[in-house]
Amino acid sequence: MNMDESKILEGVIIGATGGCLAGISLYAIQYAHQRIRDFLEAKRIRSWLKNNTQKDNFRSTRTIASWTNLPIERVQYLCSHDNKVKLSTGERDDMWALREKLTPDATFE
Repeated sequence: MNMDESKILEGVIIGATGGCLAGISLYAIQYAHQRIRDFLEAKRIRSWLKNNTQKDNFRSTRTIASWTNLPIERVQYLCSHDNKVKLSTGERDDMWALREKLTPDATFE
């Protein structure tokens, strides 16, 4: 291998390494942004539920979405992934409540 081939190979390796590092960095930033966004929006939902529900009182996905200015699908996603929010097991399946405000036998109000 002569000097020119060595420099070309070195350039390819440096370029590939730089591209990999850039890709990994971009993915890490996007992941962190999504996690922070999920955390903040879930906190907004929990705060609204805490201030606008009574004990054993469930609220609909549509109501939560309306008052928190989030899309219905986003509210469903965040509530279903939040351990502090519980889905009703009553007649309607789109009702949510804070676990801390529920008695053990609460289903739907």
